[in-house]
Amino acid sequence: MFATIFLSAAILASTITALPTNTSSSNSSSSTPSNNVVNTLANNLTAIYDLELAPTAAIRLNMITQPYDWVYDFNNPPSNAVVQGKGGHTVRSDRLVFPPTIGNGVSMTVGFLGPCGFNTPHVHPRSAQINIVVQGRLGTEFTAENGVSTVFNELNTLQMTIFPQGAVHTEFNPDCTDAMFVAAFASEDPGVQQSAQTFFGLNEDIVSAALGTDTINGQDIDQFKSQIPANVALGVESCLAKCNIKKRKA
Repeated sequence: MFATIFLSAAILASTITALPTNTSSSNSSSSTPSNNVVNTLANNLTAIYDLELAPTAAIRLNMITQPYDWVYDFNNPPSNAVVQGKGGHTVRSDRLVFPPTIGNGVSMTVGFLGPCGFNTPHVHPRSAQINIVVQGRLGTEFTAENGVSTVFNELNTLQMTIFPQGAVHTEFNPDCTDAMFVAAFASEDPGVQQSAQTFFGLNEDIVSAALGTDTINGQDIDQFKSQIPANVALGVESCLAKCNIKKRKA
């Protein structure tokens, strides 16, 4: 069995010299683009599978032949890396959209929150998160699990907090100016699950029972669902009033 594995690894090492580039990319030059960096490996499933199967780290690193494939541009990300809402947007960098993270155990998200922008409550099932504010300030809170108190903080520029793995957490811009944060993860694929959206996606009877009332019928639940905003949302009423922002329906 081990002989077969070693032979397969030797064959792979001798035949794979470089990853295929993403043919949908307009940039195939071997030189670094001067302004508009295009990562040719983003969403390239063949390249991703090859990186995952590399028998050693050295072979995997040598498979990435273009220097600019080690660069990820949060100003020009792949379209599927962006989550856009009425209150701002987030841009993620994980193993799908930035395959050089494979084997390195890290990923990152940058959040751009407009005035009163609200990153709705969510969890990351496969990683803790460290979150630093790089512009403006943020209100943050998280609850790690049953029996643990909720932690509230207000972070100013260049202050950081931690959200434990699996904790329900949220970030909110309480000001009338833009805010930006950087979230780092100890996983190439931390995952994300929006809490309210997920809860109201359960069976209607389960939702009604969990809310502890028998006065909510299926039509009411559908109405609740329709009122849940897409992430990133516009935030609490007091901030909207302060900033003279009219809240729009989701």
